[in-house]
Amino acid sequence: MIVNPETAKTVALYLLKINAIKLSPEKPFTWTSGLLSPIYCDNRLALSYPAIRDFIRQELTKAVKENFSDTNLVVGVATAGIPQGVLVAQELNLPFAYVRSSVKAHGMTNRIEGYVQKGQTAVVVEDLISTGKSSLAAVEALRNAGIQIAGMISVFTYDLPAAEENFEKANCRLISLSDYPYLMEAALANNFIDNDMLDSLFAWRSNPQKWSETHAGQLRN
Repeated sequence: MIVNPETAKTVALYLLKINAIKLSPEKPFTWTSGLLSPIYCDNRLALSYPAIRDFIRQELTKAVKENFSDTNLVVGVATAGIPQGVLVAQELNLPFAYVRSSVKAHGMTNRIEGYVQKGQTAVVVEDLISTGKSSLAAVEALRNAGIQIAGMISVFTYDLPAAEENFEKANCRLISLSDYPYLMEAALANNFIDNDMLDSLFAWRSNPQKWSETHAGQLRN
């Protein structure tokens, strides 16, 4: 679910303009998983642009107030969710913590960094949602520590069918500032893509695995 259409359009256009999101169906990117993708997203670039950073901070904060009003803890997901989470926690004057991708290998061997208490209610902050697996692993770690989860908020989501299924299974509500359909709308309206690219870009969202396999075969030929 997005917060509202105008915010979704604005965030999508900001991310396109600063090249935080790149679209290239003809020369796809390779993800860490090995899958080929027509989209690459690095929302951390938004932190380098004060006006955009402020807009995202304000919209994330507003979304928390409107959707997760019972929150008394803000938690970022390492690593990209940490700076956004800190900004939101500061704006709301709430405690902040973050969740590592795995248990720390030395020292206190923490998975959760920061002071948290059982019974607190947290909103989890991410900058990007793909399938949601790593983000929901953070949710599971928090629940195991006795933290109640109000929900998760992200700057952007690919809005993949797998993510919808994973969040539903985890009983975790997801709110995003912008998503893939609004990105396509902004990209087309502002000449980042043309109509000939649109079908391929939506085909990827429908089935990333199939899209990757098809394009891998085309590249080999």
